Amino acid sequence: MTKEFPPAIYGGAGVHVAELSRVLAPRTKLHVHAFGADRDADYHGASVTSYRVPGGLEEANAAVQTLGTDLAILQDLAGTDLIHTHTWYANMAGHLGGLLHGVPHVLSAHSLEPLRPWKAEQLGGGYRLSSWAEATAYASAAAVIAVSEGMRRDILAAYPQVEPDKVRVVHNGIDTGLWTPQSDAEALQRHGIDPGRPTVAFVGRVTRQKGVPYLLRAAARLEPDVQVVLCAGAADTPELAAEVNGLIGDLQASRDGVVVIEGMLPRADIMQVLSHATVFACPSVYEPLGIVNLEAMACGTAVVASAVGGIPEVVQDGVTGRLVELEQAGDGTGTPVDEERFVADFAAALAEVLADPGRADRMGRAGRQRAIDHFSWDSIADRTLEVYSSVLA
Repeated sequence: MTKEFPPAIYGGAGVHVAELSRVLAPRTKLHVHAFGADRDADYHGASVTSYRVPGGLEEANAAVQTLGTDLAILQDLAGTDLIHTHTWYANMAGHLGGLLHGVPHVLSAHSLEPLRPWKAEQLGGGYRLSSWAEATAYASAAAVIAVSEGMRRDILAAYPQVEPDKVRVVHNGIDTGLWTPQSDAEALQRHGIDPGRPTVAFVGRVTRQKGVPYLLRAAARLEPDVQVVLCAGAADTPELAAEVNGLIGDLQASRDGVVVIEGMLPRADIMQVLSHATVFACPSVYEPLGIVNLEAMACGTAVVASAVGGIPEVVQDGVTGRLVELEQAGDGTGTPVDEERFVADFAAALAEVLADPGRADRMGRAGRQRAIDHFSWDSIADRTLEVYSSVLA
């Protein structure tokens, strides 16, 4: 069960569910229950049912709409042997479905509500509902799959009532046959990107956890010939949009080569952007693993990223890129204790990689090999099925 599923994917959790479904479908009888408008009923052999927001809740708080959708799913779970949910959006459907039908509920942790307090800006009181739903589901789940060792530590810290033996690590993955280095530059020309300039690229949503304001402030410290390409989804809140747009305006007023591409790009375009970038930037303050870093690595691009969450399990400092240490406030927001130092350190790491194109190329090639060797979806499917078997035994 999942909120995101093709063609409606906007984050790493959606990518994870789509890819995991693709490799699990040939190995087990799989039915996907997904939020949203009607979509194809078959996905690589998995049957798919879609669920719109129930009538009467169209104007309700987003968290209420989610819980209403969860309830609509329950009857369709009859006859299943095991329920697997992704993110808090589907967790309550899994929890209640497990109780209703007497089957194990396994959940995958892609993020944690206690570590995303900025969501209160979006959901208001709905954030308290989402936090309750997540905590309730975690407390009773038969198993919890963490996408990194860092995420496992966060789960046990946020939810000490969860038995440690129930929390298993199964990393996110990448299809390195699909995500490959691209020589074509047609998409760059179409979006106004100069393939001949040293380039820092960012791809992601504009949300507090992604740290976009820190990247924009760091970019202002880079050499003037460096091009900055932002492939950015919509901001979570008007306040964050105003902050980010103000920083973009300041950056564009002080230098050229600042390219902003709004909205979600087709995968083919993203691969070209990543492949032709000198370095991919991931300034996140919270990142359970960071599939986007794997995507950049699979495209043969060096990565500069914050050393938070599961990122150090993906990016090898000095080998596939650079990790930037980040001392964070203890209030759950992920805010740097010293913002100026983090911005300066991130800028310095970017400048270091940009200054040596040969080294950046070697890092990119090492990153692709690491993605191939350690993050294949077939191995992740094997480990997921092992978790299923352990709770069904």
